[in-house]
Amino acid sequence: MSENMTGENKRQRIMSGMRPTGKLHLGHYFGVLKNWVKLQDEYECYFSIADWHALTTKYNQTQDMKQNVLDVLLDWLCVGIDPNKAVVYLQSDVAQTAQLHIYLSMITPQNWVERDPTLKDLAKIMKDKNENMSDLSYGLFGYPVLMSADILSFNADFVPVGIDQVAHVELTRDIARRFNNIYGEYFIEPKPKLTQTPLLKGLDGNKMGKSFNNDIKISDDEKTTENKVKMALTDKNRLRRDDKGNPDNCGVVYDYWKLFGSQNEIDEICDGCKNATIGCAQCKMKLAKKINESLAPQRQKRLELQNDLGYVYDVLKKGSKQAQQKSQEVLDGAVKMIKMYK
Repeated sequence: MSENMTGENKRQRIMSGMRPTGKLHLGHYFGVLKNWVKLQDEYECYFSIADWHALTTKYNQTQDMKQNVLDVLLDWLCVGIDPNKAVVYLQSDVAQTAQLHIYLSMITPQNWVERDPTLKDLAKIMKDKNENMSDLSYGLFGYPVLMSADILSFNADFVPVGIDQVAHVELTRDIARRFNNIYGEYFIEPKPKLTQTPLLKGLDGNKMGKSFNNDIKISDDEKTTENKVKMALTDKNRLRRDDKGNPDNCGVVYDYWKLFGSQNEIDEICDGCKNATIGCAQCKMKLAKKINESLAPQRQKRLELQNDLGYVYDVLKKGSKQAQQKSQEVLDGAVKMIKMYK
């Protein structure tokens, strides 16, 4: 157990982060951010904008980094991440994490890093592109250890992840255990806190992503949202307006209704599709309206924040200072354990 930021109660600690790749989409919102908003009321939370991690693959594309950091921060704040409840910080402002990363890298066997599933996927991609694995940078190869340093810098109890990311937390647990076995008990072995992350597909039915141009962003305006939803995949077997459809074969539109509609609205859409009393175009227009209504408060909040960037940057500055203080405390303890061993 750990003390919260005010020291009034003892709450378990959570650490999580996100790369700054630009404005966030609905996959981020439903898959991560809504869960974070809930967790900040239950745990002592540290949320990192992981700009070092962005450099592992975008080291030669840094011209948009500052704007990307700002966009992520604006999206976090507008959906309800509260700097009075959680520490929001920039990863590169916390040099203590880099120092801890050096110590952890010294005790981490190479084969532990090589078994990381993300690196295996990257190796396959590079092979398919006929690229040489020797082009893989030292920073990218070692990023799983840096990720462990992110977590252990705050001696976190839990890391909220989807089932596909459990391997990252397991590596952190292995590294923490190895440190404890060598130098004495110090680090908590953080546990994955599994989230029921809905797999929200892109509008074309494929993985959602900015590079695929198939996403709806939190910050999109109403007209942009309408135009995007018009392109959404529906039941391919429903060729004409009076054809009866099957919502389960609707591609993505019905899945979006499940997230944004009330049960009565979902039942109405389902019946209308099956009985051909509503066409796909009409269904998508109703969905776009529903999405716009649902996101209106967040979008309005984001616009207000954009007009007060002094406050926004102050949030990041103060959060980074809080993160520095906690991580320094943890780093000092770790270094003390290492010197005790010597």
